[in-house]
Amino acid sequence: MAGGSFAPAGVAKERAQQYQGRVTLFVVSACMVAAVGGSIFGYDIGISGGVTSMDPFLEKFFPVVYRKKNYHSKDSNYCKYNNQGLSAFTSSLYLAGLVASLAASPVTRKHGRRASIVCGGISFLCGATLNASAINLGMLLLGWILLGVGIGFGNQAVPLYLSEMAPAHLRGGLNMMFQLATTLGIFTANMVNYGTEKLRPWGWRLSLGLAAVPALLMTIGGLLLPETPNCLIERGHKEEGRRVLERIRGTRNVGAEFEDIVDASELANAIEHPFRNILERRNRPQLVMAVFMPMFQILTGINSILFYAPVLFQSMGFGGHASLYSSVLTGAVLASSTLVSIATVDKWGRRALLIGGGIQMIVCQIVVAVILGLKFGNDRELSKGFSILVVVVICLFVAAFGWSWGPLGWTVPSEIFPLETRSAGQSITVAVNLLFTFAIAQSFLSLLCSFRYGIFLFFAGWITIMTLFVFVFLPETKGVPIEEMILLWRKHWFWKRVMPPVAEQDDDDSSPASKHLQL
Repeated sequence: MAGGSFAPAGVAKERAQQYQGRVTLFVVSACMVAAVGGSIFGYDIGISGGVTSMDPFLEKFFPVVYRKKNYHSKDSNYCKYNNQGLSAFTSSLYLAGLVASLAASPVTRKHGRRASIVCGGISFLCGATLNASAINLGMLLLGWILLGVGIGFGNQAVPLYLSEMAPAHLRGGLNMMFQLATTLGIFTANMVNYGTEKLRPWGWRLSLGLAAVPALLMTIGGLLLPETPNCLIERGHKEEGRRVLERIRGTRNVGAEFEDIVDASELANAIEHPFRNILERRNRPQLVMAVFMPMFQILTGINSILFYAPVLFQSMGFGGHASLYSSVLTGAVLASSTLVSIATVDKWGRRALLIGGGIQMIVCQIVVAVILGLKFGNDRELSKGFSILVVVVICLFVAAFGWSWGPLGWTVPSEIFPLETRSAGQSITVAVNLLFTFAIAQSFLSLLCSFRYGIFLFFAGWITIMTLFVFVFLPETKGVPIEEMILLWRKHWFWKRVMPPVAEQDDDDSSPASKHLQL
């Protein structure tokens, strides 16, 4: 890099006021089909906790846990499921997804968003088939890893697809189709587990095999969906990109938006190494958000509750059926609360939802910790009244997550990157999300055994940090066109000090090719 001289990535001036178009049935349909990719992610999160609490599954693949659960009644209630092998099974899904998300970036950039969606769907299909027919632990793990590969590709491509297809003033709501599909996947998995738990000894096979249904929809959808205009123009298909843009906006007057995309694509095509470019000073704000937003999303503790909900509730003294019923309830709350976010995100903005949801989650985590600390222990189980109260408070926590950090943890990173680093940025977002999901999945049962009720205070502390982070460092992105997002950071009180001065950039040749030569 020479001199640190760069013009604002993508566009040099704001054209947002000139954007025209309306919400068309075509763009809504495309976003709904694409968002099915989120349902598989949610299904896998929801299904793992239910399956790993089923006795036939534990007896076949994790006999040590099965014996500990059913015959070692003197073990601490918090430590019944503490087994690194069981944790490794759950967390291997996310480790595979982490690696796949990095591999998906060049595929998404060079071959299009649809290509990654199709790759993810095929991988899911293969994984679901292996899991449903598994006869040994190796076969089960291979299938689980293939599901993780599907998560890596799907989570990398789908949020990008939604952000690029949606009009600026409704990008938040349409982008949240991904999170809505994720929450519906979790709810569906909980319902499936509730039913298959009674189908002994093969119910777990049905739970794992049904992941093939959304995987098939994702694959077919990926083949039928149009490519985004941003991606088409970036790959040199300007006329086709304009036709798609006119179709999804419902008007031929798309000149301003088209020019923004062309400007962004010219710079994007001059960048050969997006992962290297993303480390440059001018991309520092987006990189920070791509790391911290997904990290904080997981450190809310939500995944621990979602994929260990049956185990968690059984540890608190709920019976097998009661624990699955409680996890069904939390899944329903999560899905319904996401609708609140979809309805309000483009009216109230991202910051208000993130800060408000953070405060509610802090209060809920502290309340649960106090109840468990005072009323629950090695030799005590919760009374019926306090059990109901714990479920209610956990549902309030899940609701707060569902209308704040759940959808916005994906929405914000997917909408802030300039085109030349967008695919790489989304890969970093997915990789960080899955890295911390893996870490929490691998360690949660041990943390629960060691921290006991303090595990909820641990997460409450992190939620306090992330709420302050949003208040101080995240500018409001509501209504800002995706290709003009780069200009937003220069107006923020902190990030304008971090980014290189515009005057510095103007001294150099303004063509994308010359900027590339300076890398």
